[in-house]
Amino acid sequence: MKNVTVISHPLISHKVALMRDINTNTKQFRELVEEVTTLLTYEAFKDLPTVPVTVTTPLERTEQQMIAENTIAIVPILRAGLGMVNGVHTLFPTAKVGHIGMYRDEETCIPQEYYCKLPQGIENKVVVVLDPMLATGGSAIAAVDMLKARGVKSIKCMHIIAAPEGIEKLHNAHPDVQIYCATCDRCLNEHSYILPGLGDAGDRLFGTK
Repeated sequence: MKNVTVISHPLISHKVALMRDINTNTKQFRELVEEVTTLLTYEAFKDLPTVPVTVTTPLERTEQQMIAENTIAIVPILRAGLGMVNGVHTLFPTAKVGHIGMYRDEETCIPQEYYCKLPQGIENKVVVVLDPMLATGGSAIAAVDMLKARGVKSIKCMHIIAAPEGIEKLHNAHPDVQIYCATCDRCLNEHSYILPGLGDAGDRLFGTK
């Protein structure tokens, strides 16, 4: 799949291994999520357009390339996606943030929307959708549907752990959306949890279990 990038890097592998560990506490888990997200962001935005600028160094003036202002918007899927926002802000500190609230129906595993608030002018930005886990793909597909309905044309999805089923479903639904993840795991279990996975990312981020 041309639009799917699984980023292989020793630093990412090391940090994902720590995230998986049941003994990793909430503070450590949150920090690892942010660190892995920053590494993913570096790769995911390597194709951003730049504009020429003139910079004055202590010795002379020189032409350089910079990313245009207000190019990026960050849209985490609540609640686990919140844990990834600071990781993107590390590299793009002025990026506007929208929020899409969804929860997975425990009976049907179908995502249910309960909140959507997006920055003004988002249709003109490169939007990155954040969710640590890409399991069935339902939430990511619904989020992209919502963004496209509001006129957004350039969308990237960023995940830390992905299941093959989720990648395939998201790819088939939105082949124009670039998908980035740190690792692709084995499969989903009968409850649609990723194996080997790392448990519930939201619970581990916010200490709710």
